[in-house]
Parts: sequence; structure tokens; C-alpha cells
Amino acid sequence: MKMKKMLYNLIKLRDKIFIPFAIIYILLAAYGIYVIEPNTFKTYTTAVYWVLTTLATVGFGDYAPVTHSGKVFTIILYITGIGLVSVVIGKVINSIYLIDKLKVGGKMKYTGKNHIILIGWSAKSKLAIEEILKSDKKIEIVIIDALEKAPIMEDRLHYIRGDATDEETLHNANLPRAKGVIIFADQITQDNYATSDPVLVDGKTLLIATAITSIEKKFNRSIHVTAEVINQKHIRLFEQVNVDEFIPTQEMISHAAVRSLFSHGVTHMFSELMSIQYRESMYEIPKREEWKTYRDAFEDLLNRGATLIADRGDLHINQKLDSNIPEEAQLFVICDKETITQLNSLPAH
Repeated sequence: MKMKKMLYNLIKLRDKIFIPFAIIYILLAAYGIYVIEPNTFKTYTTAVYWVLTTLATVGFGDYAPVTHSGKVFTIILYITGIGLVSVVIGKVINSIYLIDKLKVGGKMKYTGKNHIILIGWSAKSKLAIEEILKSDKKIEIVIIDALEKAPIMEDRLHYIRGDATDEETLHNANLPRAKGVIIFADQITQDNYATSDPVLVDGKTLLIATAITSIEKKFNRSIHVTAEVINQKHIRLFEQVNVDEFIPTQEMISHAAVRSLFSHGVTHMFSELMSIQYRESMYEIPKREEWKTYRDAFEDLLNRGATLIADRGDLHINQKLDSNIPEEAQLFVICDKETITQLNSLPAH
């Protein structure tokens, strides 16, 4: 066993020193021909260029040794160097293959920033990825799951394999520098246990949210977190962790279905607000200085072709039109894409 371990360490050492050795070999060979034939190779850069073209068997012929010692040196270079360069090229190709393998296997740390992290792979997360990629042409996505390899390959999609309740996995996804996180209910747990014990599904979501909150406190960062909770009664259990928003639960959907029996068209309204087909009709708009009350904003926006519907989660704007708009207001309107473009281009007053 000791012999095997020694051989293994020697192989690892060889791999680590091989590339530096090849670089030193090329630089020394260039220096050798530069000293032997200074009239042919008038600069060291020219000598390096000649060594590289010779070892790569390209041989442009623009430079060539003319003395006997230079030719002998070249022969030695052929014998000892061409194989060396071939091995270097092979190692570079192998390294690229290993990097791709690590990336597909979710074993590479993500080092970008301002990305979105999706936790849990399912049909819902796939749809979320499609919408994010379509909504923002630059933002990158990191998905965390326990699958053996990346479930989908996209240029702006990165995969981290691991348990999202483990802080190390979240660090591998570079959580401290993320723009936001969406936690989807664990599909496997949901399929196997949701009927008999739905607490298990939301319990795992709560553990993930707890791990995220712990990292936020350590780095003094605030990251927007949206979570899917299966049982609406469990939302109160998330009070001690940082979850900013919850994906509509089964109870909410059931409520909408029941209301549709008494108020026909309710589900059509939900579809227009939430479906992919109509998602471009709801926008956030910044508060303007000339808007003192909600009425000011409501009437101004209405005249411009937009309807003010909410301030954050408050949908009762029509009941407090004469109330002052707070500085921290987050206003949402419904309008078409051309209207929001015009509104965003208006000069600030």
C-alpha cells in the first residue's frame, strides 16, 4: 500500500511540474540557439519563435541554423522536444475535457456575480430558466440539485451538484454575490411523501432558507429569496428566516378555482397576470417626485396608458388614493411594452 501511495504521489507531482518543465525547456532551447547562432537569430524573441515552430513541426523556414553546431543542436531539439510538445498538447486537450466533465458533473465552483440561483430541478425550474433567459440577455443562472450531471446545457447556465442545506454547496454557487434565489419544493420528496406527510417537503425548504440566512448574516448581505411552500399553513414557520416572497401555494390555486365558479373569468385574470404568454404586461415603475399621493400617480399613469395596481404586495391602492406615497414604495403597473418603454424614458422632475 505504501508503494502504491508513493507511485500515486509521484504521478501527481509529475503532472504538476510537467508544464513548467516544458516552458523552461523551450526557453533554454531558445537561449541555446540564440548563443550558438547570434547572426541568424538576432533577438531572443526570434529564437523562441523558431523553437516553437520547430517543435510544433510547422517549420515555416524563415529562420534556420547555418552552422554545424546549430544543426547538431537542432537535431537534438528534434529528438528530445517534439515528443514533449505533443504531450503538452495532449495534456491541454485532456485538461479541457476534464474541465467540461467537472462542469457537467456540477463539481466546479461558480465565480461570477449578480446571478440567480435556482434550487431544485423540476419542470417548474425548467420553465423558470426559460423565462429568465428570455427576460434578461446577460444574467447567468446557477442551478443546485443532486443529479449526477447538469439537467440542461446552456451558455449562461451553471450547475452545482450538492445538498442545498449544506453551506458549502451554497458557497460553491457563490451565494454571497448572487442577485437572488428561488427555492423550489424538492420534487423527489414531494412525489414520495407529500400525500402522507407534507411537512417533509416544506421542512427541507425551511432548512435551505435557514442555511441561506446564516450565510447572509456572516457576509452582512441581503439576498432576495423566493420560496415555494406546499402547505400555506407552513408559511408562518419561515418568520425567523429571510424569505422575501412565496410562490402561490396549492391552497391559493384552489381558492382561485372555487372563486371562478362564483365569479366567472377569475382564472383568466390570473392567467393574464402570471402566465408566460402575458407576463410582459406587469412592470415595476419607480416613484416620481411629482407624485405626492397615490392619486397623483394613478391619474398620471392612467393618462399615459398604464394602470397602477399595487405598492409591493398591497393591492388596495384604490382605497387610499389620497394617502402619501412613502419613499420606499415599490409601484407596479399593467401596460404594454411600448408604454413602459415610454414611461422609463421620461425625464425625472
